[in-house]
Amino acid sequence: QVQLIESGGGLVQAGDSLRLSCTASLPMFSTYAVGWFRQAPGKDREFVAAISWSGSSTNHADSVKGRFTISRDSAKNTVYLQMNSLKPEDTAIYYCAASQNGPIATMIFYRHWGRGTQVTVSS
Repeated sequence: QVQLIESGGGLVQAGDSLRLSCTASLPMFSTYAVGWFRQAPGKDREFVAAISWSGSSTNHADSVKGRFTISRDSAKNTVYLQMNSLKPEDTAIYYCAASQNGPIATMIFYRHWGRGTQVTVSS
């Protein structure tokens, strides 16, 4: 079973940047597509970005396009989410998840999930 651990969250001001990391415990991680999702208080979990197993294909939600970038370093078994120009509405718990179905936005296809990291953006 693939185990995922998120890190890099924190409290920042609007306009600041953060880089989240998702590290897997097993080498098989390199064969999975990985997605980032987020859940704000009182709201449903939503798709943020995803990347294919090779890193050649990415998918970003419209709400973060131009501000967030997903990437991966297979040698380090790590996927990153670079978040720039953060807004208060980006405040949420951010989760990474692994899928064998490509960099898609649909949560049901992500079988393995991390426990999340909190991102708080103050105005």
